[in-house]
Amino acid sequence: MDGVDFGILPEGCISHVVSLTTPRDACRSSQVSSMLRAASESDLVWERFLPSDYREVLSRAVDHVEFSSKKELYFRLCRPILIDGGKKSFALDRSTGKKIYMLSAKELCIIWGDTPQYWNWISPPESRFPQAAELISVCWLEIRGKIDVKTLSPKTTYAAYLVMKLTDEAFGLSSPLQDACVKFRDHVSSHKVHIQPDAPRRSRFGFRGPIIIRHRPLRRGQGQLMLPPPTLPEEEAQAAPEEAREATGEDAWRVPCGRGDGWREVELGEFYVEEGAEGEVEMSLTEVKGGNWKKGLIVQGIEVRPKEK
Repeated sequence: MDGVDFGILPEGCISHVVSLTTPRDACRSSQVSSMLRAASESDLVWERFLPSDYREVLSRAVDHVEFSSKKELYFRLCRPILIDGGKKSFALDRSTGKKIYMLSAKELCIIWGDTPQYWNWISPPESRFPQAAELISVCWLEIRGKIDVKTLSPKTTYAAYLVMKLTDEAFGLSSPLQDACVKFRDHVSSHKVHIQPDAPRRSRFGFRGPIIIRHRPLRRGQGQLMLPPPTLPEEEAQAAPEEAREATGEDAWRVPCGRGDGWREVELGEFYVEEGAEGEVEMSLTEVKGGNWKKGLIVQGIEVRPKEK
């Protein structure tokens, strides 16, 4: 649009044009001229960048959210707020305005989670939720969560991440590998996860020494490091369950990575939200076949956010 004099256009018209872009573009345009700055900071622009159900979300907030403009509200919601009695958090992706939810550990289905000898509920100071779940000792690890797809942003590819950390005493999480899965309708996204990649291997057959990694470069895929699976000692490969032997194939596993907030995360899977889609997305992390005892996993929750390209 070279040669167009925006000065002859009403501010409302300019604001409408800016509202058809993105939050990032709106912030950039405000640096061009005082006229564009006034237009790009108007409530008309930032109302459009906010999700259509933002008022309903604010009504569920644990603490009242104060704001003097829609732009101020937008950037306030780029920082997570607690909703639904503190069992979930809500935020916006800063660049796109897409919705982000995290389900707290209390909102998840954790098998044996209400039995103190297996799981303990703690209050880490770095957790955004009042409580997190600490694994004391189980041989059956099963964590599941659900989210209504209508609460998410349409026309968006999402990924689900288990937000977690390990205690210094953690063991039993290096082998067998865990199964991660995300299901929505007929779509299934699944893979192996290695929650404790740096620990010595330990199985129901006893200590087996360090993990032996094939000598080849790490591969990066879907935003996380993808490690090749271990080469098991022959005696263990023969004695281990079939799924453990399958882990020695060429399929890579995923490992946790840092988040910058004192926690780590590992991707469980991804799915696409179509316009008008309905139904629940099911997310899970399980290890129920190995039979070995596990300890030291701390679960803050499962975060569902737009997948980075």
